[in-house]
Amino acid sequence: MKNFNELDASWRIEKIEQVVMKGERRRLAGCNARLGVHGKEVSFPMLSITIGGITGYGWSRISKENAAALVGSRVGDIFSEKQWIDDRFQAIQFPLLDWLGQVRNQPVYELLSGTKTTSPLLVPCYDTSLYFDDLHLATDAEAVRLLQDEAMQGYNEGFRGFKIKVGRGAMHMDLMEGTRRDIAIVNGIREAVGPACNISIDANNGYNLNLTKHVLKETAQSNLLWIEEAFHEDDRLYRNLKEWMAEQQLNVLITDGEGLAAKPIVEWAEQGLIDAIQYDLKDYGIINWLKLAERLARSGVKAAPHNYGGFYGNYASAHAYQAIKGFLFVEWDEAQVPGIDTSGYSISDGKISVPQAPGFGLHVDKSYYDNQVRDNGWSV
Repeated sequence: MKNFNELDASWRIEKIEQVVMKGERRRLAGCNARLGVHGKEVSFPMLSITIGGITGYGWSRISKENAAALVGSRVGDIFSEKQWIDDRFQAIQFPLLDWLGQVRNQPVYELLSGTKTTSPLLVPCYDTSLYFDDLHLATDAEAVRLLQDEAMQGYNEGFRGFKIKVGRGAMHMDLMEGTRRDIAIVNGIREAVGPACNISIDANNGYNLNLTKHVLKETAQSNLLWIEEAFHEDDRLYRNLKEWMAEQQLNVLITDGEGLAAKPIVEWAEQGLIDAIQYDLKDYGIINWLKLAERLARSGVKAAPHNYGGFYGNYASAHAYQAIKGFLFVEWDEAQVPGIDTSGYSISDGKISVPQAPGFGLHVDKSYYDNQVRDNGWSV
């Protein structure tokens, strides 16, 4: 519902505060094809915004100076009948959507989809935690056992989809030894989790065209769902790969768009060269995703928004799922952050149960947050 007539016209942004919230993953995350150890710590900028005495919380990178310029803005200038939130306020869209959910006593997914629910929303997801945690191991067999154990940890936590980092030979290992290990681990994880789970691989641009073909051929038995960032986006290379996969009868989706994506990537997707776009949910924003998804849907292109290292994106993605056409799966980076109660969410049989609580359903300990702002954050 984009009608904002019920909002008090006298309400203005009274206060904006921000602090970097920190927490931990359930285990240390290793390397990927282009970066070193990611570590166990997670952090993200949490913004609170108070309007009419009601506070909404959410992710935002906005600077103190830019936030100060928004204080005093009227709600009538913030919310847009056309696109939910006016362009000037896109940088604080997540706390604004949380605030609107508090005011209307609705979860964000109901606001965005316009659909009233009588039970918690169930959203498909995958475990994105399978990194290069094996580089210290001498043999492929040891590496396979370790990654199988990690995949089964996710399986036992309720995940039925897994994304596996590949590209060990791009930087961290000898080219062919690393590629051989990639293949062994992918096939080993399929053996561990069984045939019913979705398995995808992500090379972080660590392959070239021929390596991609080699890996896809050698993992054909594992029935991959998609290959992500095989190499930096290139329409000629993706056209070649698409033609080769058709010849090989490999039904693996091509997904790309995370990070510094090539400018014409959406056009290439519309030409059938890329099956799903992966712009980051937080940086690109829900509002932009809603508009992009309408365009993608006209060509049958899917949405697979990126979310790694961003805790908050787990929950924001789950709320956006129903409103973004063609959204495949939520990328879930499991972690815990002190001061934020996520107990309303649970994962079972490959799906996130999203609470019907107002806003994003994350209960922020106000006293903890206020102390963090006082000690490490800012307020305007």
